[in-house]
Amino acid sequence: MNMCCGTHVRNLSDLQMIKLLHTEPTKGLLRLFFLAGKRVLDFTHKALDNEKGLTKILSCGPDEHVTMVDKLQKSLKAANKVNRSQLRELALLEAYKIKSGDKKEPYVCIHRDDADMEYMNTIANELKDQDILLFITCGAAKGSGQFLLAGPETAVAQLGSKVAELLEGKGGGKKGRFQGKANKLSGRSAVVKLLQEYSAGS
Repeated sequence: MNMCCGTHVRNLSDLQMIKLLHTEPTKGLLRLFFLAGKRVLDFTHKALDNEKGLTKILSCGPDEHVTMVDKLQKSLKAANKVNRSQLRELALLEAYKIKSGDKKEPYVCIHRDDADMEYMNTIANELKDQDILLFITCGAAKGSGQFLLAGPETAVAQLGSKVAELLEGKGGGKKGRFQGKANKLSGRSAVVKLLQEYSAGS
């Protein structure tokens, strides 16, 4: 209804140009986004810089950017699906190795850089009927990541918050599971020592 949205000009020509960008419906009305004056030129320069960057990265002309990005997204989605499937198979194999081992340890520690929470929970689910305390982490070994402590409810309840503290992270859980984010996975050695002491005193 009204283009006035700020400083008044002496003449419309002072704006140099107006660029209508897009509209957005809101509360039964239509919000119009636009640029005026030097902001149009700034927007154009930024758009051209982005276009040059994408052309270099994608190795194709501007007209093919959308098609190429769509193709890359589909490839990434397919690769992620395969990766999740492989991680699940690795988790099942890891659980099988623990269950079939001759010597039953009171606790087991597992770390994998490229794993995720689904990987950790898969192992814990496969071993939920075993009297084993599991400490599983994923992420950069000396950086941040995720952790899971699973096993006997009493042990997890006593150790969960201590594990999170040693990893400088936060977490929570119940019924034999305590999981969360770790800001310092380099603290894993301290957690292993904690589990050793707990197992020795049990």
